[in-house]
Amino acid sequence: MKSKIGEIIDSKGYKKKYVAEKMQITQNQLSNWITGRAYPPMDKAFRLADFLECKVDDLYEKEHGK
Repeated sequence: MKSKIGEIIDSKGYKKKYVAEKMQITQNQLSNWITGRAYPPMDKAFRLADFLECKVDDLYEKEHGK
């Protein structure tokens, strides 16, 4: 799956540091979610989607051919 978290954050005009603070996570954790090195636990995925005013499904997209 390809993360769309960074794109959504940018489209909302938020700074990644601000989002990390609001989510009560480190900037490194958020960076890992954005790059796909890690995935948020389900509870944080729902909180992030709520904060970004989107659905959890919107946070990721299936990569073609995978």
